[in-house]
Amino acid sequence: MNSNLSIYDNLGGEEGVRALVEAFYPRVQKNPLLAPLFPEDIRPVMEKQYMFLSQFFGGPPLFSEAYGHPMMRARHMNFPITVERADAWLECMGGALAEVGVEEPFRTFVLERLSGPAYHFVNTPG
Repeated sequence: MNSNLSIYDNLGGEEGVRALVEAFYPRVQKNPLLAPLFPEDIRPVMEKQYMFLSQFFGGPPLFSEAYGHPMMRARHMNFPITVERADAWLECMGGALAEVGVEEPFRTFVLERLSGPAYHFVNTPG
Protein backbone atom coordinates (compact mmCIF):
# COMPACT_ATOMS: atom_id res chain seq x y z
CA MET A 1 0.00 0.00 0.00
CA ASN A 2 1.25 3.41 -0.94
CA SER A 3 0.15 5.72 1.89
CA ASN A 4 0.35 8.70 -0.48
CA LEU A 5 -2.48 7.26 -2.59
CA SER A 6 -6.17 6.79 -1.87
CA ILE A 7 -7.63 3.34 -1.29
CA TYR A 8 -9.20 3.71 -4.74
CA ASP A 9 -5.81 4.25 -6.36
CA ASN A 10 -4.15 1.53 -4.27
CA LEU A 11 -6.81 -0.90 -5.51
CA GLY A 12 -6.00 0.02 -9.12
CA GLY A 13 -8.56 2.74 -9.78
CA GLU A 14 -11.57 2.01 -11.96
CA GLU A 15 -10.26 -1.34 -13.16
CA GLY A 16 -9.39 -2.53 -9.67
CA VAL A 17 -12.69 -1.51 -8.08
CA ARG A 18 -14.65 -3.08 -10.94
CA ALA A 19 -12.69 -6.32 -10.51
CA LEU A 20 -13.43 -6.26 -6.79
CA VAL A 21 -17.16 -5.83 -7.39
CA GLU A 22 -17.09 -8.62 -9.99
CA ALA A 23 -15.40 -10.94 -7.48
CA PHE A 24 -17.69 -9.90 -4.63
CA TYR A 25 -21.19 -10.44 -6.00
CA PRO A 26 -20.90 -14.12 -6.96
CA ARG A 27 -19.97 -14.71 -3.30
CA VAL A 28 -22.99 -12.70 -2.16
CA GLN A 29 -25.29 -14.63 -4.48
CA LYS A 30 -24.06 -17.93 -3.01
CA ASN A 31 -24.31 -16.80 0.61
CA PRO A 32 -27.52 -18.09 2.27
CA LEU A 33 -27.79 -15.03 4.53
CA LEU A 34 -27.21 -12.45 1.80
CA ALA A 35 -28.65 -13.88 -1.40
CA PRO A 36 -32.31 -13.39 -0.37
CA LEU A 37 -31.70 -9.64 -0.05
CA PHE A 38 -30.69 -9.19 -3.68
CA PRO A 39 -32.64 -9.24 -6.94
CA GLU A 40 -32.11 -11.97 -9.52
CA ASP A 41 -30.70 -9.38 -11.95
CA ILE A 42 -27.70 -8.31 -9.92
CA ARG A 43 -26.08 -6.09 -12.61
CA PRO A 44 -27.74 -2.80 -11.52
CA VAL A 45 -26.74 -3.50 -7.92
CA MET A 46 -23.18 -4.16 -9.03
CA GLU A 47 -23.02 -0.88 -10.90
CA LYS A 48 -24.28 1.06 -7.88
CA GLN A 49 -21.77 -0.75 -5.66
CA TYR A 50 -18.97 0.11 -8.07
CA MET A 51 -20.03 3.77 -8.00
CA PHE A 52 -20.34 3.84 -4.23
CA LEU A 53 -17.05 2.06 -3.54
CA SER A 54 -15.21 4.29 -6.00
CA GLN A 55 -16.41 7.32 -4.06
CA PHE A 56 -16.02 5.74 -0.60
CA PHE A 57 -12.45 4.72 -1.38
CA GLY A 58 -11.43 8.23 -2.45
CA GLY A 59 -12.04 8.04 -6.18
CA PRO A 60 -14.48 10.06 -8.28
CA PRO A 61 -17.85 10.90 -6.64
CA LEU A 62 -19.79 8.73 -9.08
CA PHE A 63 -22.55 7.71 -6.68
CA SER A 64 -23.30 11.25 -5.50
CA GLU A 65 -23.29 12.55 -9.06
CA ALA A 66 -25.86 9.94 -10.10
CA TYR A 67 -28.01 9.57 -6.97
CA GLY A 68 -27.23 12.42 -4.58
CA HIS A 69 -25.80 12.01 -1.09
CA PRO A 70 -25.22 8.31 -0.40
CA MET A 71 -27.29 8.16 2.83
CA MET A 72 -26.50 4.45 2.80
CA ARG A 73 -28.13 3.57 6.12
CA ALA A 74 -31.42 5.11 4.97
CA ARG A 75 -31.14 3.34 1.59
CA HIS A 76 -30.76 0.00 3.38
CA MET A 77 -33.57 0.41 5.94
CA ASN A 78 -36.02 -1.63 3.82
CA PHE A 79 -33.77 -4.68 4.17
CA PRO A 80 -33.46 -6.70 7.40
CA ILE A 81 -29.76 -6.32 8.13
CA THR A 82 -28.49 -8.24 11.14
CA VAL A 83 -25.02 -8.43 12.66
CA GLU A 84 -24.77 -11.90 11.09
CA ARG A 85 -25.50 -10.43 7.67
CA ALA A 86 -22.95 -7.66 8.20
CA ASP A 87 -20.40 -10.33 9.15
CA ALA A 88 -21.30 -12.36 6.04
CA TRP A 89 -21.00 -9.26 3.85
CA LEU A 90 -17.53 -8.55 5.22
CA GLU A 91 -16.54 -12.20 4.78
CA CYS A 92 -17.61 -12.06 1.12
CA MET A 93 -15.66 -8.84 0.67
CA GLY A 94 -12.58 -10.34 2.32
CA GLY A 95 -12.75 -13.27 -0.09
CA ALA A 96 -13.16 -10.93 -3.04
CA LEU A 97 -10.19 -8.82 -1.95
CA ALA A 98 -8.07 -11.96 -1.73
CA GLU A 99 -9.32 -13.18 -5.11
CA VAL A 100 -8.29 -9.97 -6.87
CA GLY A 101 -4.85 -10.14 -5.26
CA VAL A 102 -5.05 -7.56 -2.50
CA GLU A 103 -2.33 -8.53 -0.06
CA GLU A 104 -2.00 -8.04 3.67
CA PRO A 105 -1.89 -5.68 5.49
CA PHE A 106 -3.82 -3.64 2.92
CA ARG A 107 -6.63 -6.23 2.75
CA THR A 108 -7.24 -5.91 6.50
CA PHE A 109 -7.07 -2.12 6.24
CA VAL A 110 -9.78 -2.10 3.55
CA LEU A 111 -11.98 -4.49 5.55
CA GLU A 112 -11.60 -2.33 8.65
CA ARG A 113 -12.59 0.72 6.62
CA LEU A 114 -15.70 -1.14 5.39
CA SER A 115 -16.64 -2.59 8.78
CA GLY A 116 -17.89 0.75 10.12
CA PRO A 117 -20.54 1.14 7.42
CA ALA A 118 -21.35 -2.59 7.41
CA TYR A 119 -22.27 -2.54 11.10
CA HIS A 120 -23.86 0.91 10.87
CA PHE A 121 -26.45 -0.59 8.48
CA VAL A 122 -27.61 -3.14 11.08
CA ASN A 123 -31.29 -2.47 11.69
CA THR A 124 -32.68 -5.84 12.81
CA PRO A 125 -31.90 -8.00 15.86
CA GLY A 126 -30.14 -11.29 15.08
